[in-house]
Amino acid sequence: MLTIEKVDLSRRPQVRRFVDIPYRLYADYPNWVPPMRTDMYAMLNPRKHPFYEHSQADFFIAVRDGHDVGRIAALENTRFNEFHKTREGQFYLFECVDDPEAAQDLFSACFEWAAKRGLNAVLGPKGFGPFDAYGFLESGFEHRQPMTMLSYNPPYYIDVAQRAGLKKEVDFVTHLIDGTTFQLDERFENVAERTLERSGLTVKEFSTKKEIREWGDRIARAYNASFVHNWEYVPLTDAEIDFIVDNIMTVVRPDLVKLITQGDRIVGFLFAFPDLSGAMQKAGGRLFPLGVVPLLRAMRSNDRVVANGIGILPEFQKRGGNALLYSVVAKTFKAAGFREYELTQIAESAVKMRSDLAKFGGVPHKNHRVFRRRL
Repeated sequence: MLTIEKVDLSRRPQVRRFVDIPYRLYADYPNWVPPMRTDMYAMLNPRKHPFYEHSQADFFIAVRDGHDVGRIAALENTRFNEFHKTREGQFYLFECVDDPEAAQDLFSACFEWAAKRGLNAVLGPKGFGPFDAYGFLESGFEHRQPMTMLSYNPPYYIDVAQRAGLKKEVDFVTHLIDGTTFQLDERFENVAERTLERSGLTVKEFSTKKEIREWGDRIARAYNASFVHNWEYVPLTDAEIDFIVDNIMTVVRPDLVKLITQGDRIVGFLFAFPDLSGAMQKAGGRLFPLGVVPLLRAMRSNDRVVANGIGILPEFQKRGGNALLYSVVAKTFKAAGFREYELTQIAESAVKMRSDLAKFGGVPHKNHRVFRRRL
């Protein structure tokens, strides 16, 4: 017998059941990286996550013969809908064993939830904020998930989504660059130097986390503004900015954060992180009592970097800003001595950036697909 249960967020045992599902599902998947359980619990806690200050979410579990076999989250981001003048819902945190009926019933629960709220479409996977990974993995299953900045899932999720009537909305492509052979084209370096000389731009570096935190709110606002023309853009609240900065501080390494500034104004940025995925696998989703040790070691000694935030304000992109940004990225990664650079989730529509990456030796490495269904 198959049933779909709505999670009562006030009942800790139900929340724990929802959180636990992927840790069992992926037990035999060597490339899956378990998220920290504290992060997962925060998503299901309206008192802790700033998303709930303006929006709503509910969570559902599929139960077959007394066993939890799947889950899904249904979200309505009211700020997104207000900004884009849409009436869309989202699905997120979908996981399911290879059980087509359970998967379909989970999606149906999400669609019904959205329809009752007067929403006319559902898209996803799309989460609570800009650092939540987008899409189902469509190719690149043979590669390990870099921390939780990208999602990982069994290959059958793509078929499951299509059977539920979901259609492709957009693909996000992750590129891999070989750090041992990477060389920025001399033309970009020349443009970057001229841009610095003529535009009044400077490159700001950091040596401590304290310095980064002092710039935290300005960094988050610049990050937000850089992607204002992207389909996933949503204005961040002050509480969301604080939440993001607090989370970033746990994995940030000061030498991998760079800002391009014009006076006190941030116009471009690089956010890169040492790839802690191997250490996170050892931690198994728990920092204590033993998980924190491998994470601290990986922060200090690592030959792989993940860039999940590279951008420059639109007004500077055609004034030498892109070349300057690429120069900053190249010099930062070279100085740190990384063997591989993984640049995550670049929208397929970002044709210019993907073309530039190809010139630098960037190879499409993984593809994540976001889906939509009209209701």
